[in-house]
Amino acid sequence: MTTKRSEGPIFGTDGIRGRALEGWLTTAAVEALGRAAGAVLSRDSDGSEGEALIAHDGRASAAPIQEALARGLAQSGIRATTAGLLPTPGLAWLTGSRPVTLGAMISASHNPAEDNGIKLFAGGGNKLTDAEQAEIEVRLRDELERVDPDAESNEPAGPALARDESLHSAYADHLVALGTEGDPLDLSGLNIVVDAANGAASSVGPDVLRRLGAEVTGLHCAPDGLNINADCGSTHPESLQARVLETGASLGIALDGDADRCLLVDEQGQLVDGDAIMTIIARDAAQRGLWKDPRIVATVMSNRGLHRALSPSGIGVHEVGVGDRQVVEGLRSEGLRLGGEKSGHVIFGSENGFIGDGLLTALHVLGVAVRNQATLSSLAAPFIPFPQVLLGLVVSSKPDLETLTEFQALRARFEEELGADGRVNVRYSGTEPKARVMIEGPDEQRIEQMAVQLSEALAREIERG
Repeated sequence: MTTKRSEGPIFGTDGIRGRALEGWLTTAAVEALGRAAGAVLSRDSDGSEGEALIAHDGRASAAPIQEALARGLAQSGIRATTAGLLPTPGLAWLTGSRPVTLGAMISASHNPAEDNGIKLFAGGGNKLTDAEQAEIEVRLRDELERVDPDAESNEPAGPALARDESLHSAYADHLVALGTEGDPLDLSGLNIVVDAANGAASSVGPDVLRRLGAEVTGLHCAPDGLNINADCGSTHPESLQARVLETGASLGIALDGDADRCLLVDEQGQLVDGDAIMTIIARDAAQRGLWKDPRIVATVMSNRGLHRALSPSGIGVHEVGVGDRQVVEGLRSEGLRLGGEKSGHVIFGSENGFIGDGLLTALHVLGVAVRNQATLSSLAAPFIPFPQVLLGLVVSSKPDLETLTEFQALRARFEEELGADGRVNVRYSGTEPKARVMIEGPDEQRIEQMAVQLSEALAREIERG
């Protein structure tokens, strides 16, 4: 039986991702990816043997995938070493801090255990350029034309994949030394619950916090290959909220499967999302005069309460489209230090390689709390989210929204009514036959009425053709 593969781009917005050991993630396809990536990313080497670093999250499928990738890399003259279980930002930092050809993270982030993926980093820890991705895709398709992409590899096994335990320690040492903005961080006296989503930070997360002096309770820090993100982590923080209240903890930290996202839970069991986290860090930076340009980057889906919370501190918001790539581009183009999404994907600027790091995010907030001897709830209090209504509408077609005159007139009327204290966002789903209507404003009952009326107007005009 032949595994079905998409005819579209192989790399999505966050590398290659799909059902583990199927499609572009069969062992033969991954081995071919290793050959293709090795050929492209080692092109500027001096002819000596290259080196690659690999890490993975807590999925059972990581072992055959990393072994296949290492075989392919070996066939292109690159020797691979695995760090084992380690967060994506840890692998990115290691790739950037060592003279290696590339790094490869095997993870599907917050997806269930049945999925997996591969994210590649070029030397220096940088994300691949569009040109590099395109060339790797061309080479990969060429590779799979000459081999059976669903067969087991017939190539020589190559050298065994070496594991280097010191890589885990090096990343932990990096976080311990970094602290927040160069200040020593002493977490003595704090009781912290860490939910690692049975993923990549299950070991390093509690380890770093204990080394900084905190009393740590690990929650969902025991990956068995199948339990990653299962009713836990940043996508399901309910058990963390309950544990914080049960133990009387100072706060809780919720990470996702590969630990590039972070949500927090305050001492009262209330969730502190990415918008609130950015509020805390940005207000502290402004108070301490750390930034020459007092702006952050946020997406169009961030709550308007973020703007209102930052304004009294003189902090502006540079708004970009949805997705961490858009946030990174905003940080680069504007030369800013902080950006992110309400999902908890918080990204620091060039000083951190534009990589989202859930543990580093938590350390920054902990630094603010320690310096001010403040509770998390008091730090998050300035961020008061506006009510938000999101409706999904099944559509038979997706005409350009700008051409729908009745819909646009009603939208303009609602936007004028909301003014600076609200917004309207309407877009089509990229994967489903749906339109999504989101309205945000101070009056929940009124914005619910607006969302229904706008959805009905959109549906009528689409049906009329």
